[in-house]
Amino acid sequence: MSLPCPPGVDHEIRRLLRRGRGLPGAAPSSGHELLWSALSDAAEGGRRFRPALLMTAHEALGGSRHEAAVQVAAAVEILHTAFVVQDDVIDGDQLRRGTPSLPAAVAARARHEGAPEQAARHVGEVAGILAGDLGLVTAMRAVAGCSAPAPVVAALLDLVESSMHASATGELDDVRLPLGPADRPESMQEALSVAELKTAVYSFQLPLHAAGLLADASPDRLESLDAIAALLGIGFQLVDDLLGVFGDESRTGKSTLGDLREGKRTALVAHAATTAQWPLLHPLLGREDLAEDEAHRARALLTASGSRAWVEDLARWHLSGAVDLAARHDLPPALRTALTRLTAEILAGLDLLLAPADGDAGPGGVDPGGVDPDAAAARLRPVARQRATA
Repeated sequence: MSLPCPPGVDHEIRRLLRRGRGLPGAAPSSGHELLWSALSDAAEGGRRFRPALLMTAHEALGGSRHEAAVQVAAAVEILHTAFVVQDDVIDGDQLRRGTPSLPAAVAARARHEGAPEQAARHVGEVAGILAGDLGLVTAMRAVAGCSAPAPVVAALLDLVESSMHASATGELDDVRLPLGPADRPESMQEALSVAELKTAVYSFQLPLHAAGLLADASPDRLESLDAIAALLGIGFQLVDDLLGVFGDESRTGKSTLGDLREGKRTALVAHAATTAQWPLLHPLLGREDLAEDEAHRARALLTASGSRAWVEDLARWHLSGAVDLAARHDLPPALRTALTRLTAEILAGLDLLLAPADGDAGPGGVDPGGVDPDAAAARLRPVARQRATA
């Protein structure tokens, strides 16, 4: 993302990780060094759009606590790294940003040292869980120790805590949903709820709301930031779901087999379950041995059903609704510009998809201009706001 992230944030991230690495506890061991080294490697190379969003919003809202904003922004990025590492364990992902994920890298090291395959994979998964735990502790400590006034720090801690609760719930729901049938009326709402809890809350509501708290924003302004962030986050996740099935792996660094093999209950699948192609598609999903030719067939069915086009439209509706809502709520011009740019870049991610097949209009198109973003935002559940303003 092109939102500027001050160099001080990267410096603070590395400082926090160096500090953790230097705390071996009562019994220092090679395992401690391995965990912190792996976590530090996992924190490198990210787009840093969450801390950039926080810093941009803080400045645009007239905030003057630059040092505290840098500290909290670094904490948000470490929190993201922790979630990513544990998500790779949960999903069994071997690649992250085009390179081995933390569990895969640690497993490869164990194999190199002579461990058998099953034992090496187990070591990698354990390292992912534990490194993620260390990242979560580091992020919370960074927020608790930031230079903001005590009442602001307390509100920030409430916000981070509620975001972690929401993300944990969304992650579990993401795994549990495929256990039930997809062709239920509530499946689409469940898929969107996972997108909000798992992605929107910590990736968009957390940095925007934290920026507002640091800038002493009014409760009404915080509420509007939460509503905008919910729309942005769901739109972002819908695009990510599309890239997870139709994306160019060489450009996204993400496998296009993982979601299909896992049978992940995304909006794509929830929509497809309502179409005539579902009886043919359903047997292909959730198969660990799904071959590339079968995955190609699944993608063709998702396209023929209109589900791909429908989800593309739904993503665009959420993202354009966020921009419209920012204008309605009269956010500072600099913040509206930044959100518009961010939205455009998320939409540009759709360019990574293959060109749509001829006639892929699909049923049930979504008209962004036909729905009131205020009404839509009211139907979403901004969990971070509920906890932060309680």
